[in-house]
Amino acid sequence: MANITTDELLAGIRTAVEERADLYIRLADDIWEFAELGFAESRSSRAQMDVLAAEGFKITTGIGGLPTAFLAERGSGKPVIGLLGEFDALAGMSQVAGSDKEEALQPGQPGHGCGHNLLGTGSALAAVAAAEMLLQMGIAGTIRYYACPAEEGGGGKAFMARAGTFDDLDAAFSWHPGTKSSAHMNRTSAFTQIRVVFRGRASHAALTPHLGRSALDAAELMNIGCNYLREHMQDGERIHYAYRDAGGTAANVVQARIELAYIVRSQTIEAVRALTARVERIASGAAIMTDTEFEFSIESGMSPYQPNRVLTQMMHEQFVAVGAPDFDDSDLATAAAFVGLEHEQNRSLDSEIAPLSDRIGNSLGSTDVGDVSVITPVAQIWVASFARNTAFHSWQLVSQGKLPAAHKGMLQAAKVMAIAAIRAIQDPDLLEQARKEHRLSFAGATYDCPIPADVLPPLPKR
Repeated sequence: MANITTDELLAGIRTAVEERADLYIRLADDIWEFAELGFAESRSSRAQMDVLAAEGFKITTGIGGLPTAFLAERGSGKPVIGLLGEFDALAGMSQVAGSDKEEALQPGQPGHGCGHNLLGTGSALAAVAAAEMLLQMGIAGTIRYYACPAEEGGGGKAFMARAGTFDDLDAAFSWHPGTKSSAHMNRTSAFTQIRVVFRGRASHAALTPHLGRSALDAAELMNIGCNYLREHMQDGERIHYAYRDAGGTAANVVQARIELAYIVRSQTIEAVRALTARVERIASGAAIMTDTEFEFSIESGMSPYQPNRVLTQMMHEQFVAVGAPDFDDSDLATAAAFVGLEHEQNRSLDSEIAPLSDRIGNSLGSTDVGDVSVITPVAQIWVASFARNTAFHSWQLVSQGKLPAAHKGMLQAAKVMAIAAIRAIQDPDLLEQARKEHRLSFAGATYDCPIPADVLPPLPKR
């Protein structure tokens, strides 16, 4: 069956996916329920491992030194094609499934505000379908599913890349659930996440304020300094911050310790390092002004994503052949309630595949898929799974994560990724063109991990 036709391949992949649809929908919903933060996705990881082991995949756990990362592999020989999956949730985003009103399921707990319950499960299903077709076709090639933790700020793939996990891949494919369907033809921003701690001296704010040294004042001054810095950054650069520990709630105590998280983004790793150094000098200045001490440490980082045109063109063609998700009237009516389109229900979900862009654009977002793209050619697609105009990292997206429309997007993504993987294995000329483009894109440079060599992932304490 090595000379299988395009129609036969498409039919085989559809059958392999649809026969398993109920099982993988339950898996995606289970991961939505687990809603585990990065590096702590123990139940989500185990659930995927159990399903893939039952499908005949060889499982290697703890890859890259990350307890919740694993590799699932079937097939033999070259080429080796990777399918990338994620399954981490976001802090404080718990939401009742299917509700069109903001309603925390478990107040203060995590929730899947970026659809990673679908992302990892869809990629795993793609790996299963592709491996089954390889077996039926009787051709050499290896399919790998990479279970990658902590994409949301943790840079899980960067830690994995630093450990050499992706070095022997010939190509990799990924996807992301979204509000539109298209091939991903944008570079993303380099990313650094920073931990800042100010330490002062506690004292009674009324009786002995002169004995106190306010860490809160230092944090406020740092934030103000970074706000002024924003006027003098390059276009497209970003600085974000959040208080992890604001020092307590007693206003009559001089706060002795404050912890902040900062994120810095720019177009290149070199530029993000330069901007990070400026942020560090602001932190130092804030400490000097308040007579406090500070710690400034990098926690994680991500390289810019570089789409491979050759693979992306091919993956787009497979997407067109498979088609966009087939949403029905019930899907449209349900989605309309989330975006205020009750009177225009036919517009509430995107049912078209956007034309392939003729150029690579720029995105202000970041993804650790970028670290894989520096090492091997990578292509990605976006697949409509949520109502139009739904914001990522919002309660509305969490709420839609178990709806039938989300499941349909996931199943369609699995079909596209599986066919793309088979096409890459079948066509050595295509892979050579992709590798040639990759070499030209990076001018022979070796992988430069954005995370310092001495920085370890912040694994949960046992």
